[in-house]
Amino acid sequence: MLTTKTAPYFFVGPALILFLAFTVYPIIASFLLSFQTKVEGEYTFSGFANYIRLFNDPLFYKALGNTFIILLVQVPIMLFIAVVLAVFLNSSLIGMKGFYRVAFFTPAITSLVAASVIFVLLLNTDYGLINYMLQSIGLEKVAWLTDSIWARVSLILVTTWRWAGYNMVILLAGLQSIPHSLYEAASIDGAGPIRKFFYITIPQLKPVLLFTFILSTIGSFQLFDEPYNLTGGGPNNATLTITYYLYNQGFGYFDFGYASAIAYVVVLFIAILSWIQFKVARDE
Repeated sequence: MLTTKTAPYFFVGPALILFLAFTVYPIIASFLLSFQTKVEGEYTFSGFANYIRLFNDPLFYKALGNTFIILLVQVPIMLFIAVVLAVFLNSSLIGMKGFYRVAFFTPAITSLVAASVIFVLLLNTDYGLINYMLQSIGLEKVAWLTDSIWARVSLILVTTWRWAGYNMVILLAGLQSIPHSLYEAASIDGAGPIRKFFYITIPQLKPVLLFTFILSTIGSFQLFDEPYNLTGGGPNNATLTITYYLYNQGFGYFDFGYASAIAYVVVLFIAILSWIQFKVARDE
């Protein structure tokens, strides 16, 4: 018999049980697993052996370095494009805003497997459309997916294509929350569009920019689908990200103890970077 006191627990109970079973339990289990190694088919406690192995693993540093390259190059470019698109779509001079919003946001909800097939065809060294266009204007063809540097560039381009529109929508919502009276007061004082942008728009968008930057940082450390489908982590591990390396250890070599240790080091990096971003932004 439900009462006013027991009814809330009855309705919240199923969600709480699922949360404990599929979120809390895996977190605790994987944390304990990170201190275990498999010996003769059974996991045994090995202390910090997995973490010591991790910090002596050159491939781990390679994957971590690739991830930081993507973070430092791709995220600023993507957020710059997202800000430009958001300002563009927030302007009263632009028509068909609904069409453009859907068009720019669509890559974020597009199946990455299907998109990857298209990009593999577009970026093919010998038969790709992009190299055909480059050669048609007298330039040399580029080994987009088979050269270490260009493979990283390709990965950054595809990731930017996929997530710029997603961040644009968040920033557009932030722009629409800025009081129009601020711009009117600035116009009265003689401020032009550029001064309004740097002295009103950017300061007012600061919390939203910080939010998108942290989300993008976390996304960079979770980057898996793009390198998996486009380059397979190659060539020569040039696009091997930390999450892809974690996947290889866990589901390629079934070394779940070591994979769990990598996962918690990644969590630590994300926490430190997020804390630094908050401190740099001085956002309370």
